[in-house]
Amino acid sequence: MTAHADARTVFVVDNDEAVCDALGMLLRAAGMNVETFRSAATFLNEYRLGRGGCLVLDIRMPGMSGLELQDELHKRRIPIPIVFLTGHGDVPMAVRALKKGAVDFIEKPHEAERLVLAVLNALRLDDDRRRLANRHDEISDDLATRLAALSEREREVLDRILEGKPTRQISDNLHISVKTVEFHRARIREKLGVATQAQLFSLFIASENDS
Repeated sequence: MTAHADARTVFVVDNDEAVCDALGMLLRAAGMNVETFRSAATFLNEYRLGRGGCLVLDIRMPGMSGLELQDELHKRRIPIPIVFLTGHGDVPMAVRALKKGAVDFIEKPHEAERLVLAVLNALRLDDDRRRLANRHDEISDDLATRLAALSEREREVLDRILEGKPTRQISDNLHISVKTVEFHRARIREKLGVATQAQLFSLFIASENDS
């Protein structure tokens, strides 16, 4: 295995040493960082969660197969893009892998240009996912900062607003006047940076989708 720092890396997993070496040479010649593994289990043991890159994975291997590794990655919530390498008879299996989220599959013997393009596409998808995740983190952090500015009573009112309770019901539930509830509603909108109740709900829906 050839190790690199935390740059984007193409992780090649194939039990055939000659294939690993050939793929490593091809992808490094195209300017990519490459790490090679002779088994799915070794990759799982050595992969550090959060590393950027993609996986070039043989669909048939002794021990844990490529499809089983794909399933295990799903279970562990590791969203690394996968390009499968398949023999001609494995095409139906590869199609199933695509339905489970694989980026592409390349039949052996592979064409160098076809493989490089597939890997570049997988790396681009990983970059896009990471940018989106970073933006979601920023949204979540910003919302947490705004929520911290609310008083305890404002949080109580907000909780009931998000439950869909009308002003009168909130008033009765918290034993405060309707005018006081309306005052808290206005302060909540001001502190959270929204102008309407619809925007308020949208803010929290976006946060839930990002989590």
